[in-house]
Amino acid sequence: MAKGLISASKVLWTNPLLFPATMWLVSRLFIWTAMLLVAPNLPAPPGGIAPKFGWEVFDAWDSVHYHSIATSGYEFANDGKGHNLAFFPLFPLIVRGFMSLGLPFEVAGTLVSSLAFLAALYCLYFWVEDHHGKPAARWTTAVVAWCPLSMFGTVIYTEGLYLLLSTAALQAFDKQQYGWTVLWGAMATATRPTGLALIPAFLLAAWKQRRPLIAYIAGFGTAIGVLLFTLYCAIHFGDPLGFIHAQRGWRSSLGFDWQAWWKMLMQIAIGTWNWKHGSIKDPLHPLCFVMILGIGYCLWHFRQKLGSQKVDYGFAALVFLLWILAGDPFINTATVFGSAYLLWKLPTQLTPVAVFYGFCGLALLLASGGTWSLSRLVYGIASASVALGVLLSHHPRWGYITLFFFAIILASFSIRFAQELWVG
Repeated sequence: MAKGLISASKVLWTNPLLFPATMWLVSRLFIWTAMLLVAPNLPAPPGGIAPKFGWEVFDAWDSVHYHSIATSGYEFANDGKGHNLAFFPLFPLIVRGFMSLGLPFEVAGTLVSSLAFLAALYCLYFWVEDHHGKPAARWTTAVVAWCPLSMFGTVIYTEGLYLLLSTAALQAFDKQQYGWTVLWGAMATATRPTGLALIPAFLLAAWKQRRPLIAYIAGFGTAIGVLLFTLYCAIHFGDPLGFIHAQRGWRSSLGFDWQAWWKMLMQIAIGTWNWKHGSIKDPLHPLCFVMILGIGYCLWHFRQKLGSQKVDYGFAALVFLLWILAGDPFINTATVFGSAYLLWKLPTQLTPVAVFYGFCGLALLLASGGTWSLSRLVYGIASASVALGVLLSHHPRWGYITLFFFAIILASFSIRFAQELWVG
């Protein structure tokens, strides 16, 4: 019987048709447990709620705007306030289609998000397997499924759908299937503003790989989604760029917001409380930060004497302590700079379109103004996850440590979202 269990386990973890589904199911069960069973039994936190068991736990923050779009349509006035025209149309349109079957918004939205995320994991697995082999495909799938931001692939957000469409477009381009590139890419640009990064990525990759003219046409064709949204804005609101103007209610200005970044770095180094007061009122936070940096330097300096295993676990513990100390500012900063570093470090191990899309996506986010939700938006750029998956396939010990760390934060994010506390 033991041999049978081992054999079944081996098939489960190596079969390409079962592995993505297994990663999806186990990680979603983990999230559902945190949101539906753990969170309702915790007291209401300051600024949050004590959630009840039900579909409502998946409906909060941006979900409210998708709800209004799916049920009442868009509203907009160029007055600098936050209007729902800032949210792209494809996701609420699909949710509305599910609602026409008689499903409540909470059920329809959760199904669209979760099923799209499942399909995204399959698409990602086969794309990475084609270019990097099965180990990299498995690690990439596990990274995407267990990343703390994967919680947004279950709640009523666009992450699952956008990951599916953008990855499918990238995969089609690598396969030189330009008709599918246009279809998936156009749908991606109708789902999230980040989809615009696909256009220069396709054009740059076509130039680097000396692709035929049809590849450039496909790159430009990706813009069909956002162009249709522009036409809608022109017809209904008399402002073809209304969806951009609506962003002013969410982000005060475009361009690199160095003040917000400085604030976030100071929150990591000296703490939010000290930052708010403009002086060191609580010396414990900066002291702990300096100690973590000092221990990290010692681990690196004495790495030959300590051995790779102790150094790996030591750095993992320090990263965990930094998260405990600095919270979301650390996650945001590490996600952005970590993704940029991986894309810079592994350019020859990724396909050109994946590298260009990663850098174009990060540049677009940095130029969009503000630092809100950066980690969530970077998570939607599949190239960063592919780079991490490829790296971990060569260093499995780092992989298991990373997944363990991810699971802890994923549980925290899931509970916080259910309590209607800001995440990401």
